[in-house]
Amino acid sequence: MTNFDRAIVHVLANEGGYSNNPKDPGGETMWGITRATATAAGYSGEMKDLPLRIAKKIYRERYWRLEYERMPYVVAVQVFDAAVNSGPVAAIKWLQQAVGTRQDGVIGPLTMAAVGRRDPLQIVLRFCSARLKFLTSLPTWPSFGRGWVNRIVGNMLITDND
Repeated sequence: MTNFDRAIVHVLANEGGYSNNPKDPGGETMWGITRATATAAGYSGEMKDLPLRIAKKIYRERYWRLEYERMPYVVAVQVFDAAVNSGPVAAIKWLQQAVGTRQDGVIGPLTMAAVGRRDPLQIVLRFCSARLKFLTSLPTWPSFGRGWVNRIVGNMLITDND
């Protein structure tokens, strides 16, 4: 089983099914996919009807990076979940901050080498710290902060065996 196949289970559990919360700047979503993202990927149906197979395809194409397959799973799942929640560039920059490389939002050989040299659990702790620092600065924190914290805490309990 690939890291993606394992990680998508956790991301889908975090994202849930259909949502149309007026406080969410992402608007209407299904499986965590916004209408704008689904439309950009070629989907034109009702969001409530977005098939899971299409959501998984969107996640693989827009949020997953091939480099995540070469990372320890506990790191890859954190970065993927953050990419879904806050965007791939932000997630990669938090990873780069956690491993001490230049924060350019692109996973290159220097970032991968740094990931390979660091203890995966230390990366996870530093990554989650950077992610939480960002999330607490958002104006939507009062509405969504508790859910984000629960999401990150749940992610921190993921092991290589999950």
